[in-house]
Amino acid sequence: MVSAVPRVRRTAVALARGLGLGAIGVVHVLVAVVVVVCLLLSATAVFAVLLLPALRLVRRWTGLARRLARDWSGVEIAVPYLPEPPPATPQPDGWYRDGRSLYRTPRMPNFNRRMNWVLKDPATWRDLAWVVTYAFGGPLLPLAPALMIGYGGVLAFGLVSLPWLAAPVGAVAGVALAAAGLYAAPWTLRLHGLWLRGLLGPTEKALLARRMRSIAESRTETADSQAAQLRRIERDLHDGAQARLVAVGMTLGAAEQLLTTDPAAAEALIAKAREASAATLAELRRLVRGIQPPVLAERGLVAALDALAIDSPMEVTLRADTSIRCQPSAESAIYFAVSELLTNAVRHGGAAHATVELRLGGEPDGTLTVVVTDDGRGGADPERGSGLRGIGRRLASFDGSLTLDSPEGGPTVATLRIPVGPPVAHRDPPRRAGPPAWRRWAAGVCFASFALPLFPLGVVSIAFALAGVPEIVWVRWLGMTGMEWPLMIAMVLLGTALLTMGIVLSVQNVREARGSTASPSTLKAEVAE
Repeated sequence: MVSAVPRVRRTAVALARGLGLGAIGVVHVLVAVVVVVCLLLSATAVFAVLLLPALRLVRRWTGLARRLARDWSGVEIAVPYLPEPPPATPQPDGWYRDGRSLYRTPRMPNFNRRMNWVLKDPATWRDLAWVVTYAFGGPLLPLAPALMIGYGGVLAFGLVSLPWLAAPVGAVAGVALAAAGLYAAPWTLRLHGLWLRGLLGPTEKALLARRMRSIAESRTETADSQAAQLRRIERDLHDGAQARLVAVGMTLGAAEQLLTTDPAAAEALIAKAREASAATLAELRRLVRGIQPPVLAERGLVAALDALAIDSPMEVTLRADTSIRCQPSAESAIYFAVSELLTNAVRHGGAAHATVELRLGGEPDGTLTVVVTDDGRGGADPERGSGLRGIGRRLASFDGSLTLDSPEGGPTVATLRIPVGPPVAHRDPPRRAGPPAWRRWAAGVCFASFALPLFPLGVVSIAFALAGVPEIVWVRWLGMTGMEWPLMIAMVLLGTALLTMGIVLSVQNVREARGSTASPSTLKAEVAE
């Protein structure tokens, strides 16, 4: 009984959300009408200014659909648009250039850039196609379970009698139809979200543009970080080791002059020089460990983290498989990220115990997950400290991420994820073929067109026929009166076939895209070369 409560709650929430999507679908029809009217009017010179507002309305409405798919259906739909162009910058003479034209103010160049950005983005026209086609029966998909439950209840209570079905059998059929609607409510909501993702998800061009922009940003941040590290090393060598070596040389020179006249003083100076050289060597070792710890290069990541745990002033428990190895650059990034987190736990969190856990994905080129947990006071915020932001930038250069959960009072849980794999020399060359274009277009056409024959021309018409409506209007328009039932069943079969074909093609496209698209780290290596 206890296990049935969450299931009942899940079904009730799914039905409520389906009704909400149906109500939003009524507003969607109005939005589609407004968009179509604005587009038709913008074809004339007088109302051309309506084009950009109409496309902005389309983007806002599709943005709402993506948020509802994420929050209500549990399907995450990435934003598919190309990166927004940067604002126009003035020339040395103060004018703004846009193509071959010059302007005093940036208003017109910025307008032209935004217009080109919107019109030349394939996602804009996919959004527009969805807004128009979804109005033809699309909202009926999330409403289907509620309609099945409602009509099943009407049949079960005998409020509607079917001439070709006996009363007891009709009641049983109504109960079965209502039960099927209850069972299908969560799955229908999920299917609706997957359908939206197939139509409103990012295109390959948008994914590639966003990935290349991320690569460029991470490369710039990595170059800046390396330059800052080189300046720090230069400053440490100049102010530390170099000064000590100069002092050692001067001390040895003075000892050389006193060697014949005052051997005791010369011996004292040589001893002092020996101490200074030992301090210089220790400082150089600390500097080298700050660049690349020797234990990391010699024994690997797990051994380096074990040594880091031993040297930490608090108790650190390490849970990892000693066979975990990845590329040296990725190991260095993880090592310094964990070192920074443990230092913050002691310095800012007052932690007494921490746990470092390493997990490697099942595939050889999977993701390495590092979870660092401490019992400090919590309250860590990347926006208030440069250390956590530095960890994020360091991991971003390897397409990694940092997730921080640090409520006030603790505990603090930092999760590092970074794609790792075998050395580049052992990797197979990436395949760039991907799914064929015709299959992607076919999947889009199937998803965009299945709702019209399945719902308005099929399911809804059958419901009207069962309710006793004397004739089906669209059949009469075709001049095929008397063929209602064969046509309605054919429409249901056609819509179901289109939906099934769209799902099958989409699954094939996703599998081929995952198996053939080069990884972000491979793209970075190619860009660097």
